[in-house]
Amino acid sequence: MWVYLARHGETAWNQEGRWQGQTDIPLNEVGRSQARLLASFLKEKNIAWVASSDLARARETAAIVSSELGVPLGAADRGLRERAFGLFEGLTREECEIRHPEAWARYRRDPTLLPAGAEPHDVVAARMHAGVLAMVARQSLTHRGDGLIVAHGSCLRVLLALRLGRMPGPLPNGAWCRIAVEEGALGAVEGCDF
Repeated sequence: MWVYLARHGETAWNQEGRWQGQTDIPLNEVGRSQARLLASFLKEKNIAWVASSDLARARETAAIVSSELGVPLGAADRGLRERAFGLFEGLTREECEIRHPEAWARYRRDPTLLPAGAEPHDVVAARMHAGVLAMVARQSLTHRGDGLIVAHGSCLRVLLALRLGRMPGPLPNGAWCRIAVEEGALGAVEGCDF
């Protein structure tokens, strides 16, 4: 089976260039339109269920897609939420540079050198890997067909890096890809639109 992974639609903080992390920000009107476009694309696919992170922007994107497709909206899962960004959360890049110049300079030199309070890559990867597989297993008990999980840019990139062997670039709002799930394991990544 396939599970489609999508980044939520745009928020006001995305538009302002703010690090959202685990701060719970709703979609804006552009984000709602992006969710409807995602649903339009998925109408051609065999989507039997939709699930998401528990953060409002992912949950609202998933609810729009679920409604447009007429398929069940599954549970929102805390394990699928965005990476915590610590000191940078809520700030623009310019504000990070002004308020936390040393941490910002380190991060700019090497993005694996995260600011204080940020969730490390390996923790995010393990959490997302387990979260996706658990959601697929849970939904497969009652639904036949492929599914959609709506999550967040950074955590999806870290998860995809496990399968691709490289870190993908930034994911636009509404971006998607699909990943095979075979015998309880994540398989090939295909069809990415980023």
